[in-house]
Amino acid sequence: MTILALDAVSKSFGALTVTDDASFDVPEGQALGIIGPNGAGKSTLFNLITGNLAPDAGTIRFEGRDVTRVSAMDRCLSGIGRSFQIPQPFQNLTVFENLVVAATYGRDLSEAAVRDDCADILERTELIARANTPAGQLSLLGRKRLELARAMATRPKLLLLDEIAGGLTDAECQALIGTIRDIHAQGTTIIWIEHVLHALTSVVERLLVLDFGRVIGIGDPAEIMASREVREIYLGIDV
Repeated sequence: MTILALDAVSKSFGALTVTDDASFDVPEGQALGIIGPNGAGKSTLFNLITGNLAPDAGTIRFEGRDVTRVSAMDRCLSGIGRSFQIPQPFQNLTVFENLVVAATYGRDLSEAAVRDDCADILERTELIARANTPAGQLSLLGRKRLELARAMATRPKLLLLDEIAGGLTDAECQALIGTIRDIHAQGTTIIWIEHVLHALTSVVERLLVLDFGRVIGIGDPAEIMASREVREIYLGIDV
C-alpha cells in the first residue's frame, strides 16, 4: 500500500521555483532518504507534505486521501509527524512535559490518556532518565532525541526527519541511528532528509535526490550514489 504520493507538485516564491513538478510515492513501512545540495528544496518539500506550505500545483495524497489543501494540524492528527532541523522544544518545560504537550495536541487526547504512552516513548528514545530535566538544559544529542520523541508522541504513521543527525559526533550519531532503526523496525514509515550519508544509508531502503526542486533520481541507495549525475550535482565531482 502507498502511504504517501506526490503528483506533479510545484511551489514557487516569486520567480524562484523551489519545488518543480515533484512526483514520487512512498510505500507503507518503507524508509526513504532525501539528499541534495543546500538550496535544493528539501525542507520546502517537507513543508508541503506537512501542510505548512500549500503547493501552487499538483496533488498530495496520504493513505489515498487528497490532503493537498488540508491544514497542517489535520495532517498531524491523521498521522503525519515531523522533527525540525533546529530542535524547537519548550525550553522551560521538562522533557516529559514537552512530550505531553505534543501528544495531547497532536492526537487530540487528554493529558491523562497520553501519560503512559509518553513514558514509553521516553524509554524508547533513551530519555527516561532526563524526564524531569528542563528541555533547555539538554545537550545537543538530548535535544535531538527530544525532537524525535516529540514527533513520536503524535503517534505518526509517517515520520519526517529533517537533518536529525546534523552536528552530532560519530558516537552520538550511531546512538541515534540505533533508535531510528528500532522505530522503523516497528513499522513506522520514515522520510529522512540528511547530509550525514553514512547515517542515512544505514537505515533507508530507497534514496531520492533533489536538485533545484527537481527529483533527479530515486531508487536503491547504492545505485543512486553511483550515478554520474548525482556525483556531479550532489558531490561536486566532475566525472
